[in-house]
Amino acid sequence: MNNLKIGIVGDLKYGRTVHSLTQALSKFKNNCFFFISPDTLTIPKYISTMLYKKKIIWNKYKNIKEIISEIDILYMTRIQKERFESTEYINMKAQCILNTIDLKYAKKNLKILHPLPRINEISKDIDKTSHAWYFQQAKNGVYTRQALLALILKKNIYESNK
Repeated sequence: MNNLKIGIVGDLKYGRTVHSLTQALSKFKNNCFFFISPDTLTIPKYISTMLYKKKIIWNKYKNIKEIISEIDILYMTRIQKERFESTEYINMKAQCILNTIDLKYAKKNLKILHPLPRINEISKDIDKTSHAWYFQQAKNGVYTRQALLALILKKNIYESNK
């Protein structure tokens, strides 16, 4: 979890998963962030301030192709249609779509993550590549929740038996 170059794409302004992921990964050493989004959906001030205070390297980009060869993790999110007018939405989402051609210069061990469900921000043919880790990510999320519930229930049972 240290020394990672992490690209985060999509709705960086409103995306709760983006905010919590950035905060969590900022606790590890030497991680660097590449934020890719339209200007109107860039990371909020409180996130950029937190990164500055922790002296974490980060930068903003408009296109995945600009950074694909440098990153280890690509975290994709969707542009939330309900927040925009129809034409504005179409223009914004076009900037945040990942296709297999975009992976031409990607590192061999690049891992693509996504909070799911996806709409069209990741082309379905990427599912067949070694880069697609979002289904494994979702599966791991189930196990994590099960473990947390077991710990909570065990603690509550233990406390009630005192």
